Amino acid sequence: MRVVIAEDAVILRAGLVQLIEEHGHQIPAAVADGESLRSAVAEHRPDVVVSDIRMPAEPGGTAQPDEGVRAALELRVRDPRLPVLLFSQYVETQYASRLLASGSAGVGYLLKERVLDVKDFFDALDRVASGGTALDPEVVSQLVGASRTVSAAASLSPRERDVMALMAEGRSNSAIAESLFVTERAVEKHVANIFTKLDLPVSTTDHRRVLAVLRYLGV
Repeated sequence: MRVVIAEDAVILRAGLVQLIEEHGHQIPAAVADGESLRSAVAEHRPDVVVSDIRMPAEPGGTAQPDEGVRAALELRVRDPRLPVLLFSQYVETQYASRLLASGSAGVGYLLKERVLDVKDFFDALDRVASGGTALDPEVVSQLVGASRTVSAAASLSPRERDVMALMAEGRSNSAIAESLFVTERAVEKHVANIFTKLDLPVSTTDHRRVLAVLRYLGV
């Protein structure tokens, strides 16, 4: 997998490069600002982008609070299928909502201080690269709380909302079953009910789990 990294902290950027390369992936570019990120993606056409939210807009500039996600949004306008994993120190609900609302291709948002296991990071990276979602539970919680609309998820039962929240994190049915101490068959039934209640019919083109997540988050 080809990964472009955008991170203005030198030590963290170098650490990400080393870590991702050690896991067998290629890093065609690791940059420190939005302008360089745009150029790197245009030149290298990566399989996935890992980007911080706060970074300078151009080389040598002052860090901006939303430059990373601005660049990501522009890149997804050019290529709506480009997977993007935001890797940030902060929960910025307005930026996460904008990125999620930009399309159903792979989107992730992890908090740096809460990634305690390297495996979790790479599981998220793989899910995002394959078109799924990978959202930190705190991001999910704040997105739901920040939604100003009446969510379609209001029709879900408490247990279905539990399942939906874990789906938003990118968990598989087996992982959801383990987390909720239920059988995988029970999770499958809950997921089927969620699709029905959110009016998501079977489709050969749309990723129903991602669409369900978008409706649940109200974006």
